[in-house]
Amino acid sequence: MKILSIESSCDETAAAVVEDGRTVLSDIVASQVEEHKLYGGVVPEIASRRHCESISQVVKEALQEADCEIDDIDAIAVTATPGLIGALLVGVNFAKGLAYSAGKPLIPVHHLRSHIAANYICHKDLQPPFMALVVSGGHTSFVKVNSYTDFEIIGSTRDDAAGEALDKAARAMGLPYPGGLYMDREAVDGNPKAFSFPNPKVDDAPFDCSFSGLKTSVVNLLHNAQQKNENICIKDLSASYLHAVVHTLTQRAQLAIDTYHFDKIVLAGGVSANSVLRKQMTTLCEKNGISLYYPEISLCGDNAAMVGAQGYYEYIDGHLSDLHLNAKATSSIDNIDAILPCL
Repeated sequence: MKILSIESSCDETAAAVVEDGRTVLSDIVASQVEEHKLYGGVVPEIASRRHCESISQVVKEALQEADCEIDDIDAIAVTATPGLIGALLVGVNFAKGLAYSAGKPLIPVHHLRSHIAANYICHKDLQPPFMALVVSGGHTSFVKVNSYTDFEIIGSTRDDAAGEALDKAARAMGLPYPGGLYMDREAVDGNPKAFSFPNPKVDDAPFDCSFSGLKTSVVNLLHNAQQKNENICIKDLSASYLHAVVHTLTQRAQLAIDTYHFDKIVLAGGVSANSVLRKQMTTLCEKNGISLYYPEISLCGDNAAMVGAQGYYEYIDGHLSDLHLNAKATSSIDNIDAILPCL
């Protein structure tokens, strides 16, 4: 089964053709990173306009690279939630129009579900159940993946996502956008014990995270140093801060292993590309004798191949939509019915 998939939840306009949820026939991404770098972060209005300008060509290139015509496609999948509402609407409306004109089934896909599904492309033997640690600029969640379409959140962030905490701290350090990437590079030669940061916990919610205090602490540290005319080693600060963020995640991952006895853990989302997180999670899983999976670097960020992978399993379970489908800026990963119109 060949699925044409479309992704436009943030600042990447992407389209792909994926066969049977595991084989990528094409994967085209039009990135806006260089433009948003001028502003130190994604500007929603600009992102939406660039999606409008790029989406037709990106879909055309995805079909060409897969050596397909639209008649060869069995269904069309699109990211419908969560994300920047203006950006999502571009992809959703394009997919609706294409599905209607071509007479193809329309599959709405949850963005975080598709990040998890990126692992199905890279690891052909991977099957649920497992625990997924979804870490990105907008989301941080510990998710029980009971089946390909059955998800249960066991913990999440109460405020900033881990990726947001990294990006904003990096911006305060004077690092370029995207900050998490450059902080990771700086941390390679830094001392992770040079600075001490708090280890935030949430009362009565041991699997939940809070990163706003960590972000504030690094900003205060930098401001105090500036007022005293002191120099801060950015490499050491990056390594220490990154260590604190990752420690928060690995602590809860260990607790989840002890509580639910997972034998597989999957990393997903943009921050799953972070070298410190990968290293610490590898050590954790080896210590516990369990398997760790994470996507190739090219599939960690937003892309349409992962949408096609998850779209396949949503299709198998009958999660289809009619033309009343609408985009939603926020939606829980465990409730696909929230984005499905009544058929």
